[in-house]
Amino acid sequence: MLLQLRGWSSSRTLCGKSPKLRWLRHNSSYPLDRFAELAGRPSSRHQIYQSVSTDPYVNLSIEHFLLENAPHDSSILFLYTNRPCVVIGRNQNPWLETDLRLLHNDRQNGTTRADDESALYVRRRSGGGAVFHDEGNLNYSVISPRTAFTRNKHAEMVVRALHRVGATNTSVNERHDIVMTPDDASKGPSEPPSRKVSGSAFKLTRHRALHHGTCLLDSPNIHDLGRFLRSPARGYIQAKGVESVRSPVGNVSSAFADSFLSIPAVIESVVEEFARLYGVHSDAVLRARRAHASEPEIYAGDSWVTGTVGDIQGEQVPKIWKGIAELRSLGWKYTQTPRFTFSTYPIDEDPRERPPLPPTLPSSTRVFLSLKHGAIIESHISVSSDPSIASDQAARVHEALNGRHLHEIMLSQWTEILRRGLDGTQDEDDGFIRELAGFLDGLLGG
Repeated sequence: MLLQLRGWSSSRTLCGKSPKLRWLRHNSSYPLDRFAELAGRPSSRHQIYQSVSTDPYVNLSIEHFLLENAPHDSSILFLYTNRPCVVIGRNQNPWLETDLRLLHNDRQNGTTRADDESALYVRRRSGGGAVFHDEGNLNYSVISPRTAFTRNKHAEMVVRALHRVGATNTSVNERHDIVMTPDDASKGPSEPPSRKVSGSAFKLTRHRALHHGTCLLDSPNIHDLGRFLRSPARGYIQAKGVESVRSPVGNVSSAFADSFLSIPAVIESVVEEFARLYGVHSDAVLRARRAHASEPEIYAGDSWVTGTVGDIQGEQVPKIWKGIAELRSLGWKYTQTPRFTFSTYPIDEDPRERPPLPPTLPSSTRVFLSLKHGAIIESHISVSSDPSIASDQAARVHEALNGRHLHEIMLSQWTEILRRGLDGTQDEDDGFIRELAGFLDGLLGG
């Protein structure tokens, strides 16, 4: 069978060695199922994509595919927005970084219904801290040769793009974040010196560098971000891995008191700055604008590819589909977590004072959990003031908890485990057992 693909020709068969392909069409459109082929084409040195999907699992997996499969000397810009979600870094702890009670509960079956409007919890493949995404937040991703990479290079590119649309009070700080400084006229007495509008995360491979960042253009949830990123268990947890740095945040749109910030204009400006930075052919920029405004389509010239991508690539490209499945899996979301401890009382490795326990629990209540890869490896849970009885309680509870993954323990299971472990003692009381189960589930479940 002869290989017959739109835009390509070959007299070699599909068997044996890969055929040498000859580029036939210039500056032309191609079916969406050609995306993987065009993205990996050796001559595709400049690539610009915008996603029509708001699924964070899809967008992060397309990004990862480009990082791993595009030519080593290529420079790529990928822009996307996500539905409301909390995205944590690869080496972070979800019980420490977010309030799981406010997010979609995937811990029973690992699925997300299409009509479920609650925010998602996502663990990305790059490092860095936890961020909140929504439709008013533009995500930018630049993939480039590692030899040409610096940590400020692409944040400064975005700042230049923001300046072009009028947000001239933005700049890059020492943490490689983009911040917005209020002018003296609008600055109140309690106003922070600057507000963060864009955070950054990085992933470096042998040949490639990925820099992706957020940009709070006009988030409708700007005043609620802290609610999602504030864990009720923070006062009880000590974790290895990366902990997020809290900063005051703001919308870029707040700098446009007398005018309107156009998100499409920001996208166009970012594309133009990327093109200037990397010397992208003008045809690619023109096609990028057309692709965003029309039906989803892929365009390509001799040295570039541009267009829109989204859910269809997740369905058609096996490597992207595999990436989506990994990000959605409970194993990736929870068992990727570095070691941590949860303790309601000071311990040697974490001597901090703890928040008070609910007054309905006995003052002798003690809870300690040590976890590795999200599984309980040590524990002590007791309510008795008698050391001997407390030791027996802790042993029985640990027998039921040992090796269990924390994300799999629901409220009903906490109740049953505690009822069996604490039963038969002089301090046994079903009321406070339910209270203790609710306390633990509220901090560690959701």
